[in-house]
Amino acid sequence: MISTIRPALVLFAGLTLACGVLYPLAITGVGAAAFPQQAAGSMIEVGGKAVGSSLIGQQFTSPKYFWGRPSATGPMPYNASASSGSNQGPLNPAFTDAVKARIEALQAADPANSAPIPVDLVTASGSGLDPEVSLAAAEYQLNRVAAQRRMAPEQVRALVQQHAGRQYFGFFGEPRVNVLELNLALDGKTTHTR
Repeated sequence: MISTIRPALVLFAGLTLACGVLYPLAITGVGAAAFPQQAAGSMIEVGGKAVGSSLIGQQFTSPKYFWGRPSATGPMPYNASASSGSNQGPLNPAFTDAVKARIEALQAADPANSAPIPVDLVTASGSGLDPEVSLAAAEYQLNRVAAQRRMAPEQVRALVQQHAGRQYFGFFGEPRVNVLELNLALDGKTTHTR
């Protein structure tokens, strides 16, 4: 009996050490060395105080701010511990109702805007945590934000362009803008990312 149990316990202890201690430490070290900002959470600070992360969206509902992509996480929006999509397809009545409600909210906030609503303003992503919107989504909201803040649209557009992220490697994805960073810039707050 001991001859059977002993190798099993040695194997268990060895695999626990390798997979439960050494591998996580090695991966954490590589992540911290190769991507120090992201490994630290990409925290955005204003005046030495953390106000959010550039990797996780936040909910903005005031018309004077740009709104981000909707979140499908529960029980509250942008809940990083519950990252997931809604798993609802386009024929699901709950999905259709949610999109209609989002369209109505956008139209209520800016009744004069007759432009087509970009899809990323009414549909949640797979993670439910997107911190960015497309430049088309920012452009759609631009006049509303400018009017609410009594700014010229050109000033707001310049801020959007200043905070726009480019395509990865010049061809992956599409240009986008981080909503939290843009809204902080609108408030005139100087940010620091760590």
